Amino acid sequence: MDSEQRFLERFGPSSEAERAWLKNIFLFVGRYLSPYCSDPAPSTVEGSLTGVEQLSIRLVLEIQQRSSMDHSLPVSYRLLSASELVSQQNLACVSNLSWTTNQHRAWAKEAELSLPEQQVLQRVNLLLIGCLTEGRGGDWRLTDSSGSVRCEVLSPSPLWMNRPVLLPHWNYIPHDASGQDMDRGHLELIGSPVFLCPEAEHGLAAAADGAELKAVPVGEAEVFLQNRVRGQRVSVHGQVCSVCPLLDVSGTPFFCFSLTDGERSLPVLVQEPSRLWWRACVHVGRSVCVTALRVCVLRGWRGNNILCVTERSQLQTDTPLLMSHDCEEEEPDLNQSGVRMKRSRIISYQGTVTDVVSEGAGLYVLDRKLGLCLAYQPASRRSLRVGDGVELHHVHFLFRPCPDFPPSMLCSCLRLSVTVTSFSRVGVSDSAPRCPGDGVLSRLLLQKHMGVSEYLWACHLSSQLSISLVPAVMKQQCVCLLSWKMMKTLRGRRARTRRDIYCEMLDQPHTCPLTQYSVDPGVHQNLSVLDLVRSLQSLCWSSLSLRSLLPPAEGGRSQAPPPAAGGRVGAPPHSSEFSPILQLRDATGSVGCVVTETSREEGGGGGRGGETACYNTAWIGCLVCVLQFSMVTERFLQSEFPSVDHLDQENFITFRDSRVYLQFSLDHLLILSPSVSMVTYLKHKGEEPGDDVTDEHEDPQKEEQRWKRKRREGNEDSSDSSSSDVMTAVSVGGASQSRVSVVIRVEQKGGLVWKNTEGAELQLCFSLRAAVIGPVVSWRRDPKNKLLTEEEAEPDKEQKVQLQLSGVCSRWFPVLQSGRLYRVVMVQVPFDLSSHGASGNSRAELLSDSTLQVGSDWRFHTLPRPLLLPSCLQATPPVLSVGQVLDNSSELVCFQGQISERIRVDDGNTQSGNSGMNSGVRLTLCDMTGRSVRVYLDLSHAPYPPGLLPGSSVLLSDFQRRVSRSGGVYFSNLPVSSMTVMSLGAESLAPPPPPPMMHLGQWGVKENVTGLVRGHVVCFLFLQLQWSCSTCSSVYTQVCSSQCGSSSAVFRSRAKLVIDDGTGEAHVWVSGVGVQTLLGLADFQWEGLQRWLKVKGHLRVLPRGRSLVCDSEEPLLLFLLSMCSSEAVRRPVCLTCRRHAPSRASDLRRFSRADRDFFTRLTPPLQLTCVHLHST
Repeated sequence: MDSEQRFLERFGPSSEAERAWLKNIFLFVGRYLSPYCSDPAPSTVEGSLTGVEQLSIRLVLEIQQRSSMDHSLPVSYRLLSASELVSQQNLACVSNLSWTTNQHRAWAKEAELSLPEQQVLQRVNLLLIGCLTEGRGGDWRLTDSSGSVRCEVLSPSPLWMNRPVLLPHWNYIPHDASGQDMDRGHLELIGSPVFLCPEAEHGLAAAADGAELKAVPVGEAEVFLQNRVRGQRVSVHGQVCSVCPLLDVSGTPFFCFSLTDGERSLPVLVQEPSRLWWRACVHVGRSVCVTALRVCVLRGWRGNNILCVTERSQLQTDTPLLMSHDCEEEEPDLNQSGVRMKRSRIISYQGTVTDVVSEGAGLYVLDRKLGLCLAYQPASRRSLRVGDGVELHHVHFLFRPCPDFPPSMLCSCLRLSVTVTSFSRVGVSDSAPRCPGDGVLSRLLLQKHMGVSEYLWACHLSSQLSISLVPAVMKQQCVCLLSWKMMKTLRGRRARTRRDIYCEMLDQPHTCPLTQYSVDPGVHQNLSVLDLVRSLQSLCWSSLSLRSLLPPAEGGRSQAPPPAAGGRVGAPPHSSEFSPILQLRDATGSVGCVVTETSREEGGGGGRGGETACYNTAWIGCLVCVLQFSMVTERFLQSEFPSVDHLDQENFITFRDSRVYLQFSLDHLLILSPSVSMVTYLKHKGEEPGDDVTDEHEDPQKEEQRWKRKRREGNEDSSDSSSSDVMTAVSVGGASQSRVSVVIRVEQKGGLVWKNTEGAELQLCFSLRAAVIGPVVSWRRDPKNKLLTEEEAEPDKEQKVQLQLSGVCSRWFPVLQSGRLYRVVMVQVPFDLSSHGASGNSRAELLSDSTLQVGSDWRFHTLPRPLLLPSCLQATPPVLSVGQVLDNSSELVCFQGQISERIRVDDGNTQSGNSGMNSGVRLTLCDMTGRSVRVYLDLSHAPYPPGLLPGSSVLLSDFQRRVSRSGGVYFSNLPVSSMTVMSLGAESLAPPPPPPMMHLGQWGVKENVTGLVRGHVVCFLFLQLQWSCSTCSSVYTQVCSSQCGSSSAVFRSRAKLVIDDGTGEAHVWVSGVGVQTLLGLADFQWEGLQRWLKVKGHLRVLPRGRSLVCDSEEPLLLFLLSMCSSEAVRRPVCLTCRRHAPSRASDLRRFSRADRDFFTRLTPPLQLTCVHLHST
């Protein structure tokens, strides 16, 4: 009888199914476990069985004992080899031989309740048998003759190794989609395996060279470290107090653990490749005995001696004893360079993983409230999953290291022991959040030695950039490198210390990079364009107070130092409705920008400190981070409120609109990925374009080679080889489709206006008057912004050209500035060369009446001013200041000033191109001398310009000088006028420069000059108090005198007084609250005066002419007359006044005295309006 038949008869199958199941068991064991079976000597009946028979019988008995079926074999379960498991099982699964159906349902229900929105492991009826062996790098593997699979064990014993086992309860997790798991999957062994071939138990001591070594406690083993003897071996027993992670230094894997007796600790180094699997057996709190240890010198650890495991060493483990979870005493905080430095605490913690923030970055959440960062350790072969129970020993507790993560954070160093106490019941979720370029940030952290606060902020920034930049702007793998670069710029200024791994693992007291961490209250917040626009739009109306409409406030600006925005700078796309403003765009949206830059060239026409409008087109297409910017919200309202009492009723608002944009300088940009033109621009400036995000993990030689290759691919060869790209002008107009270019100098830029096109549609248009400084040149490749070549410049043949830009071409308006050089690149010449003498080697000439329509495929590239080209150094038209333009008599002027006031001017016409926005704006411009002028902008046929905020400096070109009927000078725009924001206002909206001190007797004849006057009140000439109808402004006495039907009124006050400062006198008009201040009335007195006056409606007081007052005995009139003539009113005052234009010339007057007549000319008194009454 053969062995198979004897095996079947032993169990007596009751059905064909059981018989087939038993037969498969026997065949499986003989096929896959025969190398681990040895035939014993036939001394007994049992011994006459073969090794395969004994193993098969033991296997079936163990299966019957653990099966949930009492009287039959579990034929639904089948054996699976290691190779079949790896190749066929593609879904995460769980198998438990002892489960009933109800037990499995209860298990799955409990998992769903504890871990909602997670997929529970699918149950399979599979059996696994094999031999537990060691793998590479200290792995445990389940091996049979077909192959092996990596096996994760919770609390293994050294006795499990190299023994055939049955796994009754296990999880299988297939290949990790992130690519971190080099194996195709791994097993998770739950509970202890079932041994199929029992062996003799190991003792507490192991033999060495035929003699037993007695194990000594930790205290006695210290003597062997102090007195090292070559060839001496020692066995030590104690309790494990720390277990370090498995490290690989120069291709040598090793780990360390420490033994303690409660008072002293002793480090042990495990470097023997055949003993690396001990790492899974050594847990904190477990009592162990290690034999055959030798004393060696660990050179990297200050030359200290350490116990080292040999190839003859054995490990014996006992029942684990959990250590207490006490915390070390908290150390005081330190302050360094304004950044708060705090000390972490060492604790032990046990919890459950409830969220995987970023597997590659080593970020998790425990118990839904505690953050966990494992980035300071090498990545483990098995990543934590949601639902894993973990036990952490010697972990650093940090409080609020980063505001974007949970307040309480646990961080690992090289001394941390992470033990998985229970495996998760759910699989790996495909939608689990992952850091882009998984593992990149953690590798950079280990290489660059950055602080934990900076690392956490970089991880948070990376997750935000993966949404705002991927996939529209760049590849996902570069996002981590971008966030790391931004972190170094914004937060990486603290001194970095190099890690000493041996001191970090073994030193007492413990020191590591996590001992101290920084807490920065001013952490930058990265905002996507969409979030930024939405927040500004919601804030725009939620913060609106309708009472602020008196006087109306159209715009508000808020400065936000912490936020930082990122995206690509560019002109509006062709498909979008054009707005004459640069845009910052990312994958979520776009926002307009008012941009300035610092001009380092002479004659740049910049504002203060060399600041000027943006003119460099190389910035377009660059991926940038805006470090400092101002957020601007502008509201456009039209309302029909009857009175101030109705401001809470929004139904009187007839039109409501808003827009948001940013203001910043190009000096506050961090280039993350330069455009091809920017690389050329930086190279010409002598700066390294070291903005490639890949420069963080490559050596300098590879970096240099990469940049050279990138420049060649981007056609950015050096200027020496650029001449080889230039073709003669003879080839222009031939069959070749090469690009052509011409260099122009912009002399004048017109304003943006709406014009009707051939399709009867309104389009934005503007024109340029430019000088062509050379011929048309053909290029084999796009020249972009290469330096000006000799072939392109012929100063003696300059020609004027008028460029018309309309529609999508108007997007170039923000970057085309007067006095700048631009290379215009196009596919073909926009005119016929043959009709203009282009023959032989002669250069092509432009049309005599050269007016060109710019095509949509034309490109403008800013060129630096060549020093050797005299025509390019010609001075641009002079830019006047406000004071100079007031003294100038030219009709069309170009001047620059600072905006001190902006007021809406509405003519009631809502059919303009602004679609209900203000049809006009009045600006008040001033200079440093205090002189001011008003500028009126007619926007009925032009877009509303952004950036017109108080404090900003603007350049007005070709504005018309006008004189009012009263003789005042003001300026207005024409269709050819243009306005450019040259510099941005102060961050805190600082007030305009103080007006100069003026003496009344020496005040010149310059109109609209604001000055500060110090003098005393001589007398009141006029005082008027009146309740006016809020609708028609008529006198209001209980009801409106004009019968308009309005039920609300507004109180108004006005006074005229004489001021003398010792050099002369002036008549000053005061209104509003200034009248109350001059009369010296308290608030309750002023309110009582208003109530008293409601009956009559109005009152006029002439203190210097009593005979002109009709109601001479009225008590209120007598009270005001006494107030105006009292000594309390005639006191010194300080006023900011604006001078009126003289309304008439001096008059010839006759005076009679007795019998004589006198004729003389009287100069009209100086007329002033009080702008502000200062406290004295």
